[in-house]
Amino acid sequence: MVMQDTFAITIIFIVAATFIGAFIKGRLKDRCLKHFSGASVTVITKDMKTIWGRLKAEHSSLELFYPDIYRDEKDNHIETSYIIYKNEFAGILMLVRFLGRLNAEESKKRDIILKKTYHPGLFHRISRNTRNIFGTIKDSIMEISALFVGKIKTAVPAGKFLSGQEKYVSQIQGQVVSGIGMSYEHVLERHIGKRVVVSYMLDSKKREFSGILRDYTAEFIELMDAEFKLLNDKNPEKADIVIPRSIGVVRHLGE
Repeated sequence: MVMQDTFAITIIFIVAATFIGAFIKGRLKDRCLKHFSGASVTVITKDMKTIWGRLKAEHSSLELFYPDIYRDEKDNHIETSYIIYKNEFAGILMLVRFLGRLNAEESKKRDIILKKTYHPGLFHRISRNTRNIFGTIKDSIMEISALFVGKIKTAVPAGKFLSGQEKYVSQIQGQVVSGIGMSYEHVLERHIGKRVVVSYMLDSKKREFSGILRDYTAEFIELMDAEFKLLNDKNPEKADIVIPRSIGVVRHLGE
């Protein structure tokens, strides 16, 4: 009877770990990429290839839906979108939302976001501060949850069935913490809503552009109202930009 109960508990933990992992991964999208989801975006790759379309950001991919059907005459097929998988993110130079190419509705929504970035409301400040707190104490959360599980093992009669399930308990703990964790950097946090200068390397040359720092994550930096131009452009265009932190770094506070 005990063996049957232990086997049943093991099955329950395996199923729980699988479902919790799938649930969290399905919703765990990078915030900077998520902010651009639904917008008309130009993705620029490190080899200077450009892909343009309406962005749909997922946990494991980016998909850009073309405004018009594209027919590949060479291979005789029709394309309506372009998919970039997570293992290809390393080839991204930046994502650019050119302001001059937005329609009236997109411009209106974007202006509201810019205003909130400059003058965040009480709810926004509380939400961000709460997120930062969880980001700084996520290691402590793991320790607390481990102590909690250990207490259950000794205090609850049925807790003996948890013995031997440490692997799955740790897996669930890690998935939950990864779902609430975030990158927190005091220097960047102080400059949210301020104009900064981002430095990055392209063709072995250092390049810079300034913009208003809206957000950052462990992988990306997001700026609004940037003055940006491609290599062959004569004049810069106003744009919102998401740039990988492996490429760009906030180097200066602007004005």
